[in-house]
Amino acid sequence: MVKHNNQLPKNHFHKDWQRRVKTWFDQPGKKKSRRVARTKKALAVGAQPLERLRPAVRCPSQRYNIRIRGGRGFTIAELKLAGIRKKEAKSIGISVDHRRRNKSEEGQQLNVDRLKEYKTRLVVYPRKAGKAKKGDATGDDLTAHITRTALPLPTGYTAEKPRAIEDSEKEVEAFQTLRNARAEKRNLGAKLKREEAARIEAENKK
Repeated sequence: MVKHNNQLPKNHFHKDWQRRVKTWFDQPGKKKSRRVARTKKALAVGAQPLERLRPAVRCPSQRYNIRIRGGRGFTIAELKLAGIRKKEAKSIGISVDHRRRNKSEEGQQLNVDRLKEYKTRLVVYPRKAGKAKKGDATGDDLTAHITRTALPLPTGYTAEKPRAIEDSEKEVEAFQTLRNARAEKRNLGAKLKREEAARIEAENKK
């Protein structure tokens, strides 16, 4: 018997569930056919990078910005500086992100160098044998050994070797220096306003 003041159960045990159950006995076969299809597609496409080239970007927040990770795509400005058109970039395995913006010259130059290095390693086979277009590989490049591994991401920083702390470094108060720099930046507008007011007052007195 059901205890407490609950809803009475209405379990429908007389439904013919055997006719409504779905089976996946073809799962191993489908798995194999998908793998074979992927192999055929890779052979038909030819030699190409295993993954698209992505930019090196800093992780967000002050806690993780020392790390460098792969971004979504290169900016239009980076592609322009590297001499690559947006449409061309998509056709040669370079990811493009039109929403990303460059916030530092160092980060922008890092990705421009990354694109230029990729271009030096790139081998573009002509669509039709013997009919090479502008930018297609010719001669020994077509028979040279190629690698499909992507360019590795650069390291975030270079670690210094251990050394003794100098006396001049011990005297520097790093925390106070940072606090003063922050305060100076915060009060810069008010400082300039006071100076401008004093200058106008001095001119009026004259």
